[in-house]
Amino acid sequence: MKIPASEYKIVAVRSGGAGGQHVNKVSTRVELYFDVVKSSALSDEQKTLVLQKLRTKITEEGILRITEDTSRSQHANREAIIKKLYALIEQALKKPKKRIAVKVSKAAKKKRVDNKKKLSEKKSLRRKSFE
Repeated sequence: MKIPASEYKIVAVRSGGAGGQHVNKVSTRVELYFDVVKSSALSDEQKTLVLQKLRTKITEEGILRITEDTSRSQHANREAIIKKLYALIEQALKKPKKRIAVKVSKAAKKKRVDNKKKLSEKKSLRRKSFE
């Protein structure tokens, strides 16, 4: 899936935290805003999935907000944030595999019971006998 650049907005802001003079004068932190509700790249079903799975990153208006400030370079952060957007949407649209119920094997049950018996025996040997 390809999201047109016109559908998201990238804003550069000053990055916070330690870093000295460089951090104070250069806007390297990048914020991406993507309006999920108005997107033409996503179908209605896909929009619902994205809104549901990424609800912690989406505002009440349906705008997905992502930030990136790992690099000292604004350009590198721009590339990274676009990759992050695609990764988040791909992850949200991925349907979970259906779980197939499987019975516990007899060998596994026997092994579990044997381990419990060994542990019980080991602990009983530690106890003081009152005889």
